[in-house]
Amino acid sequence: MHLEDILYTQGFGTRRVCAGLLEKGLVQVYTNEYSSEKEINSAVAGVFIASTATECIANAGSFNLRFKVQGVDWEYHDKAYVLFHKPAGSECSQKPSMYPSIYTFLPSPLRLRPQKSAIQGVQAVGRLDQDTTGMLLMSDDGQFIHRMSSPKKHVSKVYEVTTKHPLDDKQVQKLLSGVVLDDDPKPVKAAAAEIVSEHHLKLTLTEGKYHQVKRMLAAVSNRVEGLHRSQIGGLKLPDDLLPGQWRWLTEADMALMLGPSVSVTSQISQTKSE
Repeated sequence: MHLEDILYTQGFGTRRVCAGLLEKGLVQVYTNEYSSEKEINSAVAGVFIASTATECIANAGSFNLRFKVQGVDWEYHDKAYVLFHKPAGSECSQKPSMYPSIYTFLPSPLRLRPQKSAIQGVQAVGRLDQDTTGMLLMSDDGQFIHRMSSPKKHVSKVYEVTTKHPLDDKQVQKLLSGVVLDDDPKPVKAAAAEIVSEHHLKLTLTEGKYHQVKRMLAAVSNRVEGLHRSQIGGLKLPDDLLPGQWRWLTEADMALMLGPSVSVTSQISQTKSE
């Protein structure tokens, strides 16, 4: 595999565009054997990568391949697993109607990673309303997206809810025992509910119904004034990840969300086998 092919898989444009970046000397390559002080420039990168690309692709998690493309550092990832802090006033849509799309906050390579479907780049794992903030996962791995969003997988999600009316134990007990929503006669239960303060509820759900938090609070005669997703599985939103920022999910992050037996590398292997 040539270096332009690897750059193409990472979303740096067509193979012709990637070849042009190399020809212009706009790409440097690092590995775990070469620190930033020992860059491999474009002139020798093709030769170097030709002998290591197979190992790199087969062992995406263990072979630390990094690029500098047009002055910007970039890590190689066979599949993209991204944590994004969604800001208020943004839509989880490729074609937003009133507010900016969440995808405008991402760098071009994440938006252009080639896919077999008509839509390119990473996709959001589920959706948050435009006024909801907090944790949002993104990936170009369809199996991962399904696993994290399917109600059958019971992946817990924690929401910090600001309510219009004061909270009380009666409301919490109703949420825990189950409330009926207008489109489903089957009661919907919260996995956990804790009153943090008079107008602050910490609510844990394992399903993802449309406007579920807002409808559940309405069912107990209250109203959501503010909503923030603070945790997915055992992974909490990092304090240093500000609204509109993103970062790669790590092995430790995957273990917190899916269990210690699941890592980024094993997730990739599972996807390939399926």
